[in-house]
Amino acid sequence: MPSYEALSELLDPATTVLLTVECQRGVVGPDSALPELALEARSSGVLDRVARLVAAAHESGVQVMHAIAERRPDGRGANHNARLFRAAERLPVRQLAGSAAVRVAPPVEVAAEDLVVRRLHGLSPLAGTDVDALLRNLGCRTLVVTGVSANVAVPNTVFDAVNRGYTAVVPGDAIAGVPSDYTPAMIRNTLALVATITTTDDVLACFDRPRRVRRA
Repeated sequence: MPSYEALSELLDPATTVLLTVECQRGVVGPDSALPELALEARSSGVLDRVARLVAAAHESGVQVMHAIAERRPDGRGANHNARLFRAAERLPVRQLAGSAAVRVAPPVEVAAEDLVVRRLHGLSPLAGTDVDALLRNLGCRTLVVTGVSANVAVPNTVFDAVNRGYTAVVPGDAIAGVPSDYTPAMIRNTLALVATITTTDDVLACFDRPRRVRRA
């Protein structure tokens, strides 16, 4: 774990963006298409910790971005080249654009200044979307990655962020995957090699400081 001083330097509010990955009702909500993942995200406290991070970011002036995965009712533009995508088409709850399933799930709150970015394809919020351009326009240098799942979307997000030159920070207790013992293994053996691994409390401590004006 990095020292408070090292982490605090990385988490300069003027150059940090907090990203929530697929924290949407159809994924982590009570009526999730993936009930095992939703149960893990909720029972482990991960979703509550994401909500705490978002609330603290709002207070400290850190930009928040919510990455949502959705699809058109006709499926146009969606991937069909992996078993995961084909299985998603058969689920009873589908992440259809405009439906309740693609709204950010409570207790995570969306503020007026938050950015909500939606994608119709792929495994990562940064692949073929507006996210990279938005981050650069915001002056982002450090991307704090939270949400689900530690199996697919979160590691893809971290890899894509690092490949694009951002420093990735992952609060290990604010991501979830299935089974429950997979997430710490993924963090230890993979994410720790490319990202700064920390905790929700340590990030909150860094956010809890006088608000600074974001540079244009």
